[in-house]
Amino acid sequence: MNITTFFTIAGGVALFLYGIKLLSASLQNLAGDKLRQLLGELTKTPLRGIIVGIIVTVLIQSSAGTTVMTVSFVNNGLLSLQQALGLIMGANIGTTVTAQLLAFNIDTLALPLIFVGVFSSMLISKKQMAYLASGMIGLGLVFMGMQTMKTASHIISQHKDLLLFLSKNPLTGVLAGIILTALIQSSAATIGLTIAVASQGLITLDMAIPIILGDNIGTTLTAIVVSLNASRPAKQAALGHVLFNLIGTVIFLTLLPVYRTIILATSPDIGRQIANAHTIFNVINTIIFFPFVSLLAKFISKLVPLRPEDKPEDVMYLDPKLISISSASAVEAVKDELLHMGDIIHRMFDLIRETFFHFDEAKLEDRRKRFDSLEDSVNKITRAISSYASEIWQRGVSDEVSTVLGCYVNASLDLERIGDRAENLIERSDVMNHYLSDEAVEEFRDMYETTCLAIDTSMKSLKNENSAQAWQVISEIEKKIDSQEKKYRKRHIDRLNRGECDPEKGVNFITLLSNLERIGDHSNNIAGYTLDILAMNKKA
Repeated sequence: MNITTFFTIAGGVALFLYGIKLLSASLQNLAGDKLRQLLGELTKTPLRGIIVGIIVTVLIQSSAGTTVMTVSFVNNGLLSLQQALGLIMGANIGTTVTAQLLAFNIDTLALPLIFVGVFSSMLISKKQMAYLASGMIGLGLVFMGMQTMKTASHIISQHKDLLLFLSKNPLTGVLAGIILTALIQSSAATIGLTIAVASQGLITLDMAIPIILGDNIGTTLTAIVVSLNASRPAKQAALGHVLFNLIGTVIFLTLLPVYRTIILATSPDIGRQIANAHTIFNVINTIIFFPFVSLLAKFISKLVPLRPEDKPEDVMYLDPKLISISSASAVEAVKDELLHMGDIIHRMFDLIRETFFHFDEAKLEDRRKRFDSLEDSVNKITRAISSYASEIWQRGVSDEVSTVLGCYVNASLDLERIGDRAENLIERSDVMNHYLSDEAVEEFRDMYETTCLAIDTSMKSLKNENSAQAWQVISEIEKKIDSQEKKYRKRHIDRLNRGECDPEKGVNFITLLSNLERIGDHSNNIAGYTLDILAMNKKA
């Protein structure tokens, strides 16, 4: 092989991969925030996981990418192993859509697609049309890459020994598929190259089928690499992907004559036959395994048993790998981190409740240490969310996704300020237990519980994207907090004038009420972000 031929093939593969990348980015931008909402459905049932896996893989144009997302979600505790297996099955089916597209013999459309895409992007400023134009360019580059690979594939005919090696034993073809996919890091590119070579009459269907089977095993290597430094649940998910494709390959190799007969009956065109072989394998393999998902999960759990994990880091969900795979999945990770932050805030207020209303001098120091640790975690997570969001924005996102991300970042800042106000409260716990009348303590308790309700309801509204919960905070709870603050402030001034509370320390009660009122304001802001997200969803 001379250097020109090598670069022709390499250039064809590069065009193909870059086209897939452009097409993926365009589809995700066209989907806008719908993809992020779709990812929110992942924690339901394995069957829904299959459906979501198919759709997500079509949108991001990468089954390996969907699997990496799955491993990350399992690693962060967002998915169970059983749910992850459903998603992986769906990803395997989703990737066959690309193969079916490649089987269309429409290479002549490559340059027209690029032409229309480029001029559309230059002449039309509307964002949705720009995304569509970019997708046309990506699709054109995919077909151009296929055309280039076909042009250069004649060199394989010069290596009769290689063709003889591949045709000698199906296992050698499987091995070739594994190695090729591992090197290119794209199962779609392997299938595209196989279709290109077969369309030139250089390999037969009997030689192509084992390569396609090997391709399905080779694509699992990405998940394996990602799981190496991850938790044991993540390793279980990666192993599930390997076993699913490996056992399926063994089954199909055993029934190879039947498999071949079915494929031949689907189309007279070898390119379509190869695409159909890929589709049939993944669909039937999913049908075979789906009834046994729970058994497979138990088997994997025995092979890789869980063990007591180390204490999780302050930041749990912001996996950098998600940013390069899908901005929508990265934004959903920000939401999960925000909800984690809300859980920490909830624990901080539980500690305040214990300290104020179940006062115990012996436990005071321990409670303060626990509180300080939680408050430090809130500060770390806020900084991490801001940094992570900046990376997402730098990679470019649709207007809808950008709006949602901005709401999440602003919500994290409000939660951090709630944490600061909570610190102001616990620093004055001595006032509650030594210098106030019983009436003042009960008034504070009343307003405190209303404030906690505001925080919890606003976070629920954000989690569920629920307008009723958001409006409950804005139109009811926050107004009640403002009313309580004014009423209890006036009553306390009267008590101070009557000498019922310590005149020097008791004045801090006003500060306590003021902090609760400010916490109510921040909760109101968070509820407002929920309404902003919902308003954006209606426009999209």
